[in-house]
Amino acid sequence: MPEVYIDGERYEFEGKPKLLQFILDQGLEVPYFCYHPSMSIPANCRQCMVKVGQPVRDRETGEFELDENGDRVIRWFPKLQTSCSIDVTDGMVVKTQESDELVRRAQKDNLEFILINHPLDCPICDQAGECPLQIQTYKYGPEGSRFEVKKVHKPKRVQLGPRVVLDAERCINCTRCTRFVDEVSKTHQLTITKRGDSNYPITAPGETFDDPYSLNTVDLCPVGALTSADFRFRARVWEMNQTPSIDITNGKGCNIDLWTRDNLVLRITPRHNPHVNDWWMPDKGREANRLFNENRISRPSVKIDGESQVKSSWNNAIETFVEHIESVKPEEILLIGSPHASVEENYLLTKLGNLMGWGTPHFTPHLNEGSGDGFLITDDQAPNTQGIRLLGLSENDNDQLAKRISDSGISCVIILNDALIDRNVLTEDLFDDTCLIYFGTNENKTSQSADLVFPITCVAEHAASYVNVDGRIQRSFPAKETKYSNRRLNLEMSEGRLDRYGTKFDNWVTEDNKVDCLPAWDLFALIGMRMGLDIEYEMGGREVMDEIGRKVPSFEGVSYEQMDDESGIALNIDSKKVKSKN
Repeated sequence: MPEVYIDGERYEFEGKPKLLQFILDQGLEVPYFCYHPSMSIPANCRQCMVKVGQPVRDRETGEFELDENGDRVIRWFPKLQTSCSIDVTDGMVVKTQESDELVRRAQKDNLEFILINHPLDCPICDQAGECPLQIQTYKYGPEGSRFEVKKVHKPKRVQLGPRVVLDAERCINCTRCTRFVDEVSKTHQLTITKRGDSNYPITAPGETFDDPYSLNTVDLCPVGALTSADFRFRARVWEMNQTPSIDITNGKGCNIDLWTRDNLVLRITPRHNPHVNDWWMPDKGREANRLFNENRISRPSVKIDGESQVKSSWNNAIETFVEHIESVKPEEILLIGSPHASVEENYLLTKLGNLMGWGTPHFTPHLNEGSGDGFLITDDQAPNTQGIRLLGLSENDNDQLAKRISDSGISCVIILNDALIDRNVLTEDLFDDTCLIYFGTNENKTSQSADLVFPITCVAEHAASYVNVDGRIQRSFPAKETKYSNRRLNLEMSEGRLDRYGTKFDNWVTEDNKVDCLPAWDLFALIGMRMGLDIEYEMGGREVMDEIGRKVPSFEGVSYEQMDDESGIALNIDSKKVKSKN
């Protein structure tokens, strides 16, 4: 097996890895700025330099030459090497800043050059707290600046596009942003203008940086040159909780992190998963924080005398639900599941329908033909279409679903979190003489047309699973509290400094930011209890998934533990067969 020695330690390797990536994979550290594992390697920041050499072999015997101490004689390269661009070779000897003074001095001097014209913006910079330049300066840089003349000034607060703002003075010319638009999104909307210490990234004259993946450049920027127009100056990174989750704005299921403070999702960033989205996500997925924060259904609502909705207590809403159900025959009730709801929620709707004799739920896919780009944006606008197909729900197109309500003697329709009126699958007049009961997360035309509305938790408030267009099941974690949950009691939730030490009197604790809603499994348990059914799940979504893994063949053996360990599970399905079967 080929071997390499790094700071005196021996490591084995396979193939031809780049030295920097190999070092990082071993859990070691070498500072860098311009390198990214999913893009080309320009080696232009010069921060990752290390000392590299090869052992000397005797040309006749092929044996290693040894010095007087019996150690191998090393022929060092005449200059320090950029570890990001050099291949690891058999017998290579490497010294990083941990074991060589020359390397330490080179990295320190390089940082001093980078900082010559860099503004002292840390107190007001959005990147502070997660800034590689800031962190590496503390660890490897000089203690002060020897530069005492006027710094170079460049454009500030430049609105490159609807989502990205440029502060050119902070740019260190790593070219990550320009490489991204050239190599990943392929829109070529950014370029480096000017030369030397005056250069910075910019769009062409008259052009707008409206790349559908533009905010990935903000994630890539190792300083604070590119910032999010939506998130600018809203919070410090150390004030927020970081919670892993799944993008629910289309069928790809990009892995994401939700960043919350005071029970609001302030920003969404991509989370690395090589099986799904690599390091990236579309901009639309980041705008989902508005779905989690704004226009939420809070407390049940009941329509009085067919006129307007009024807020109601949970007990009264459940009693009203039972009254509606008992006033019609089971065959007059139509259940409608949702590709926007999780596997667990659709399963429980199906289970409730089977126990009550209401039949199998129906659903309509949410497709926008031609909107997909073959990368991370799909025609499927819902996160769980494959999941409900695997559960066996009956698939209908728009006309079929509307006809089923109007021509089949349906007196009561129960919809699970799908804005069918808003997306023109159903019309409001269908419910002039038909009772509509809606379980949903956000106010919309569908909820406003309902006779009874139950608020349920969204993906940011519960642990639940979703199957993406490629048949991979992944799950979310709760990032926000509701009126009935608590971070300190829910082991699925992360707890930050502000949560740990906050009291109800602190300005970062706002009870109004907690939605009065319940997870679907808790709500169905209450409804089931009132109707004489036992469908209680003490462990929430985790227990529901365990049951699904036992009872539904397509999900056999699936569990939250396995999803966590494997970053999702590729289900053994043929997506085309699944679609045609229904």
